[in-house]
Amino acid sequence: MSLTERGEESAAVSDDGYRRIRTDIVFGRLPPGQKLKLEGLREAYGASVSTLREVLNRLVAEGFVTAEGKRGFEVAPVSAENLKELAGLRLLLETYALRVSFANADVEWEGRVVSAHHKLESTERLMESGIGELEQWKRYDGEFHHALISNCGSQVLLQTHALIFDKYFRYQMIAFTYRGREPSEQHMALRKCALSRNAEEAETVLRAHVNNCVEHALATKSLG
Repeated sequence: MSLTERGEESAAVSDDGYRRIRTDIVFGRLPPGQKLKLEGLREAYGASVSTLREVLNRLVAEGFVTAEGKRGFEVAPVSAENLKELAGLRLLLETYALRVSFANADVEWEGRVVSAHHKLESTERLMESGIGELEQWKRYDGEFHHALISNCGSQVLLQTHALIFDKYFRYQMIAFTYRGREPSEQHMALRKCALSRNAEEAETVLRAHVNNCVEHALATKSLG
């Protein structure tokens, strides 16, 4: 195996470990405050200690993991204050991107929005019936909100929004229960706003969508 091939294999292992650990944090399988011991992670994820250090430092940079000297690595904590901050950042980014995306609307963008909503709506029906899969719902929920802002013309904005969206979504897995029809109806309203290019109404719906989620989470009193 050449040096290049070994480098590519190492990068693939690192990326796979990063995706798996990040996903487990977002979905609460690695709960807030859990210590991330390298030996335990090596057995669970099949990666070397050096690769895991690289992965965990990457997650520290993103805010999903904390590192404090000799204490090592821990899953980042959660709090009501942090949820409110993430919700505010999400709204700041997403409402701006919505307006720009709606202004740049074209047929291809419409197609992405309609297709993403169709998948999300189908998954939401399954969730309401108690037989849906969380990861599928999360993926389609994220795809729909991404589709709505995908014509904003800024990759930096889209990447920043995606990071905030995932950090916000972690709270849904930790503190929320599935809220039934309300979010489904709000998603449908956002789809209609997109097709009618009504950015002002879309912003109103989005603010209610996010703020109601925050209120629901705080009411569970599961954030300390």
